Amino acid sequence: MTNAVDIRKVTKVFGTFTALHGVSLSIRDNEFFTLLGPSGCGKTTLLRLMAGFEEVSGGEILLFGQNIASLEPNLRPVNTVFQQYALFPHMSVIDNVAFGLKMKGWTLPKRRARAGEMLEMVHLSDFADRLPTQLSGGQQQRVALARALAPQPKVLLLDEPLSALDLKLRQAMRMELKQLQQGTGITFIFVTHDQEEALTMSNRIAVMSAGRVQQIGTPREIYETPVNRFVADFIGETNLLEVEVAAIAGDQAEVILPGGQRVTCSSATTEKGRHHLSVRPERVTLGTVGSGMQAVVEQVVYLGTDLQVLVRLDGGTAMQVRIQNAARTEVPSPGTRVGLTLEEGAARLLAD
Repeated sequence: MTNAVDIRKVTKVFGTFTALHGVSLSIRDNEFFTLLGPSGCGKTTLLRLMAGFEEVSGGEILLFGQNIASLEPNLRPVNTVFQQYALFPHMSVIDNVAFGLKMKGWTLPKRRARAGEMLEMVHLSDFADRLPTQLSGGQQQRVALARALAPQPKVLLLDEPLSALDLKLRQAMRMELKQLQQGTGITFIFVTHDQEEALTMSNRIAVMSAGRVQQIGTPREIYETPVNRFVADFIGETNLLEVEVAAIAGDQAEVILPGGQRVTCSSATTEKGRHHLSVRPERVTLGTVGSGMQAVVEQVVYLGTDLQVLVRLDGGTAMQVRIQNAARTEVPSPGTRVGLTLEEGAARLLAD
């Protein structure tokens, strides 16, 4: 499969601060690829290097096999959608969409036709003559998308474009963005700190921390088989249990849980000793005293679709259990002693 972007050992230094430490990754053509991580992890810096807004300190960035390091931003076949939409307030919606085409020398009839097509694609044809200030935040975001897509870039860079929207609109726009990417066939590279956004939209995700890529994989791979504590803890909710490794064979391990029970799990490490086990709250089952790990229920929190049950193991470790309300399982009240068992294949031994 053709790669749209190849990042090869890219380093970025600002004065005495190193923002990126030899980052390498490949992004396929026609892929929705997400750079995910907390603030300050280097994801936006990497995006700005691709766009040409910053210069690399070391390494290479290739676009469809061509080294673009020496190309000015306006000469790169990429466009960027920013967190702040940067629409021209004095221009109509259709003129905003057509602006980039005018800069590229398109004739008036051609750019008006293309801008009209883009507005139809983002369902804003009826708003063509309005000013940006007459639109909602979600509509402005769609105008910014239409403007960025109008010149048919090979790659579209999106720097947290949904963060200014309210929750309901953000959820709706996730689906629209995914449909746009699939409909246009353009490679989307999306930057976010929101794990749910990354999981719902992406073909693949690169999880970043402190200027380094921690793991690259599909949403399912990232969620179900994290490689280390950072990825496991950053993606969704997880229980991290310190366990003793009894045996390791290939990518499987036998570990001793708190309380002495032995379970087999997938493993990201090949070393024995004490490591952390990741167990998602929805993969833990509440049972009777005497089965599994022994604990006391401390709190039950109603979350609408789920109940979050907070328990404390006899050894002092806190754990979370998620129970779907649709299951109508009887939940013990705080102070009740319970036993916790793990679903088969639920646990993942991490490389710390």
